[in-house]
Amino acid sequence: MTVGRVTVLTNPASGHGSAAHAAERAVAQLNRRGVDVVAIAGTDAEHARRLVEGALERGMDALVVVGGDGIVSLALQVLAQTDIPLGIIPAGTGNDHAREFGIPTKDPEAAADVVVDGRADTVDLGRIVAADGTDTWFGTVMAAGFDSLVTDRTNRMRWPHGRMRYNVAMVAELSKLRLLPFRLTFDGGDELVTDLTLAAFGNTKSYGGGMLICPDADPSDGQLDATMVASASRTKLIRLFPTVFKGTHVDLDEVRTARAKVITVDSPGINAYADGEYVCPLPVEISAVPGALKILRP
Repeated sequence: MTVGRVTVLTNPASGHGSAAHAAERAVAQLNRRGVDVVAIAGTDAEHARRLVEGALERGMDALVVVGGDGIVSLALQVLAQTDIPLGIIPAGTGNDHAREFGIPTKDPEAAADVVVDGRADTVDLGRIVAADGTDTWFGTVMAAGFDSLVTDRTNRMRWPHGRMRYNVAMVAELSKLRLLPFRLTFDGGDELVTDLTLAAFGNTKSYGGGMLICPDADPSDGQLDATMVASASRTKLIRLFPTVFKGTHVDLDEVRTARAKVITVDSPGINAYADGEYVCPLPVEISAVPGALKILRP
């Protein structure tokens, strides 16, 4: 496709502030390639979303986001089921969307070249609908259980900063590890009532910066992959953790997998997170929506 005019949305806080520098490099490269760039930066998520919606009304060939999976998630809420493709200049800590689609993660100029030279692929998105009316799109993984409890705790903490805060929260949650009661259905089948440590539902393979929690997920098959872990043993969970980076955890006895187009999930007191962002409390219905996004990729 021909890209003549793009809107570039930056999250200045992404990558501990490195996104602003990445945006400068990407915009300069786009200009060198003859692309007309309108640059915007939101002061918060709601402001950024309003800016993107305004840019859509004015017209553009693509929306390019600079940052991590959080800013991609914001863009998905606006671009889902439209004809405007998404370009990504990775500058976050996780960058799981970029990793899935082969977009260079440490080279803003190379990522900008993908916007100009790449192809616009049509891929699936996940959709979360909650009882309270919450309706959210996601591109990578929705998670509930141990990892969402860790993120809940991380978000409540004010110290330490950065990745270490997440690590401290994980240790704290490990100290009170327990199985959680879950109720799930897959494509309208019988309800599965089970105790789990965590459940993850992937449109793509990875979350958390490269953890292959759903290693066989394919964002073009019209289905979500579910990975369900059941272990109340801290030792076993700690041993399982490194295998997630290889995707071999799915071969362990404590792990079950399933695949479906529509999944319902409930666990009392547990929140859902998708693309690393808080969504809503369970219960939710999640579904794969075929061809909901156009993405620029090599």
